[in-house]
Amino acid sequence: MNNLPGGIRPPSGGAYDPNDPNIKALNAMMESCFGKAALAGVAGFGMGGLFGIFMASMAYDTPYHTPGAPGAAAKPIADLPMREQLKVGFKDMGTRSYSTAKNFGKVGLMFSAIECGIEGFRAKNDLANGTAAGCLTGGILARSGGPTAVAGGCAAFAAFSAAIDVWLRQPKDE
Repeated sequence: MNNLPGGIRPPSGGAYDPNDPNIKALNAMMESCFGKAALAGVAGFGMGGLFGIFMASMAYDTPYHTPGAPGAAAKPIADLPMREQLKVGFKDMGTRSYSTAKNFGKVGLMFSAIECGIEGFRAKNDLANGTAAGCLTGGILARSGGPTAVAGGCAAFAAFSAAIDVWLRQPKDE
């Protein structure tokens, strides 16, 4: 179970030493709010990129015309050579994927940092931390839409966070 890829065993003969300074450093990083938030942001960026690629490939609103010279009529993509069609499609996919990745990374980083801060302040690990963090994150993300949007973002994100937290805290059927 502790084998590394390729069947390589750790130098200690099978088990990792919990007193190893590298293991201690990794544990300390994962116990800090900064480490948790950074990991959530990076993981959110990665998952957002994959999700963005998938959604961009399924989108029906891709440009059916490529912009021509200023003042000229747009040229339908179907009239372009295959190489140019692929270039336009991949450029659109990359733009959408990067945009989704940034958004997922921002949400993951914000939610994780806020939840960790609330957990540290309350000194409890319960359902209220995730729900409150969801409310704050949803409100912050919707702040440019006015007070109604902030209230809606708070309620929606809090409800989603609570539902996920309840599901994750259920006892496992083993």
